[in-house]
Amino acid sequence: ISLLLGTTITISSNHWMMAWTGLEINTLAIIPLISKSHHPRAIEAATKYFLTQAAASALLLFSSMTNAWFTGQWEITQLTHPTSSRLRTTAVSIKMGLTPFHFEFPEVLQGSYLTIGLLLATLMKFPPTALFILTSPSLSPTLLTAMAIASAALGGWMGLNQTQIRKILAFSSISHLGWMTIILLYNPKLTLLAFYLYCLMTSAIFLTLSTTKITNLATMMTAWTKIPPLATTLMLALLSLAGLPPLTGFLPKWLIIQELTKQEMTPVATAMALLSLLGLFFYLRLAYCATITLPPNSSNHMKQWQTNKSVHISTTTLISLTIMLLPLSPMMFTTT
Repeated sequence: ISLLLGTTITISSNHWMMAWTGLEINTLAIIPLISKSHHPRAIEAATKYFLTQAAASALLLFSSMTNAWFTGQWEITQLTHPTSSRLRTTAVSIKMGLTPFHFEFPEVLQGSYLTIGLLLATLMKFPPTALFILTSPSLSPTLLTAMAIASAALGGWMGLNQTQIRKILAFSSISHLGWMTIILLYNPKLTLLAFYLYCLMTSAIFLTLSTTKITNLATMMTAWTKIPPLATTLMLALLSLAGLPPLTGFLPKWLIIQELTKQEMTPVATAMALLSLLGLFFYLRLAYCATITLPPNSSNHMKQWQTNKSVHISTTTLISLTIMLLPLSPMMFTTT
């Protein structure tokens, strides 16, 4: 309830103090969920998350107070002072986990349950994204473009050598945030559409992993024996998150590259498209491990027999949308 309340307060507020209050409620609500297992790694993750978010909140409050000092304005859309704008961009980037402020996010996600990791990767990104969209006219194009390209590069590069699924999804999140940020100044609605589709695809993958109890590549290689149809759809969902046509994940990347080309930013669009190939490599590796790799036939290997475990309706619905939403894109254009 507190997470929903904090998110609602932030995205609907017109005053910087109310937006800051909503972000604080969000932070204080998620920390007990991260540390719920009382495992040392979970406590460490909660501590890292708290310290980082507290620093970002202090910086956000300082930037809004500086703007009010120089201009007399507390409204979110009136952040016009250049120093305040840069400070606020830094603070919201720390909240989102954009490069170079991404360091705590993979560790926090690795120390959390899969369901809590889903909240961290989707719901907790929504208030900072909303603040970015509300203040997009006063943002620095050079700073945002540099951070977006760095996020896409680092998210793809750092995910290549990972064996833990949650860390791979954390770097995937950083890469997708780069795609959302690159188009923010030119088409904020497209940023929102990319965020919604990213949340849809990530939710489907997290719920599938939670159902099959997959946490690393070793367990993923033998998970196909539990629920084979779910393993097959997991492969398609991973390829959708990579952005391969004709799956849903192709839609935001296609539209963003098209919009960047219209804005005469063809070199940036080319760089983003090439950097997405890094992410495609580890998504293909995950898909390969999920469906194509056979378990070893050694005598000490415990085979995981197929079970009759039921799959929740929300998981199947999200996976269906993750795979087959691209044909509905004309209708999405007309509604947005």
